[in-house]
Amino acid sequence: MSCPICGKPTEAKYRPFCSGRCADIDLAKWVSGSYAIPSTDPEDIEEAIEAAEKARQEETKH
Repeated sequence: MSCPICGKPTEAKYRPFCSGRCADIDLAKWVSGSYAIPSTDPEDIEEAIEAAEKARQEETKH
């Protein structure tokens, strides 16, 4: 099995990665939203707009 980040052979300690560095790179991608899949579902879009409007309203209160 090869590391999904750099392609080197995996290490049992960091599986499925080859090192802590590649594991950290993968974690950073998850945290930043790089792995997010955009949705075209109209309900998701409406919910996102409502959440943004609510956040903006709360921000102006403070």
